[in-house]
Amino acid sequence: MDAQTPTTRRVLVAKPRGYCAGVDRAVETVEKALERYGAPIYVRKQIVHNTHVVKTLEAKGAIFVEETEAVPEGAIVVFSAHGVAPSVHEEAAARRLKTIDATCPLVTKVHNEAKRFAAKDYDILLIGHDGHEEVEGTAGEAPDHIQLVDGFDGVTGVTVRDPEKVVWLSQTTLSVDETTETVARLRERFPNLIDPPSDDICYATSNRQAAVKQIAAESELVVVVGSANSSNSKRLVEVAKDYGAEAAYLVDDASFVREEWLEGVTTVGVTSGASVPEELVEGVLAKLATLGFADVQEVETVKESMRFALPHELRRDLRAG
Repeated sequence: MDAQTPTTRRVLVAKPRGYCAGVDRAVETVEKALERYGAPIYVRKQIVHNTHVVKTLEAKGAIFVEETEAVPEGAIVVFSAHGVAPSVHEEAAARRLKTIDATCPLVTKVHNEAKRFAAKDYDILLIGHDGHEEVEGTAGEAPDHIQLVDGFDGVTGVTVRDPEKVVWLSQTTLSVDETTETVARLRERFPNLIDPPSDDICYATSNRQAAVKQIAAESELVVVVGSANSSNSKRLVEVAKDYGAEAAYLVDDASFVREEWLEGVTTVGVTSGASVPEELVEGVLAKLATLGFADVQEVETVKESMRFALPHELRRDLRAG
């Protein structure tokens, strides 16, 4: 629909939004594992960063644990979409756990880049958020070669052995604009800084940020559906504010939407993070409709068709029946 047509009290819904290929694969991995092996299936950390997805899988028989030591010896454990360090695989092997690795292939790509540059003895500057599971997993591939750069403020503290052998990599769910600026600041200090072979910020993160930029330019308010621990969802809130929205809020579901946010507002933008089921977006749209925002227009910036195969160890067992 034409997002330029002025209407009263309308909603602009970004597309693409919601599940990316890596999240879809990870959630399906747990569901198929439960069907194939039966409950319980253990999952290290949240399979994806969404409260509702975790609760839904728990109801089906998934048990979420913080570390592999909480998994009974010999049981089945799924590693989350965010990836794990080699030490986690070693711990699982020591406990004779059957592992199913649901790491997003785009995260695995960054792991492989880290290993390759470390083998060539490069200093690796990993742009990302301290404490995020994806960062911990990537850094664990080459801890002696990797140092974290957490945003602009992290640039000044970077030290390297040889300014001619420095490469940057990044967490896949960062703000595209902020990462570009961070790299520019790093390059001021290290002019020969090498770029990764291909963009580390994943296609879904980039596409969702591009979509929210478009709707934010026409919206006084943007509602981003996503959980508080979801990095890509939080980035969407920041991007919405940077690109024209007077206010932007992160909500887990429709129950978090406040009527007072809508006072004086004629256009509301709605989008969702890459780990959010579409039903939660539909709930927010239904809530907005009850508050007078029933005119819904979808604004599509790019078509997505990416799909990832299930983890090979699960595919093998599913074929075996």
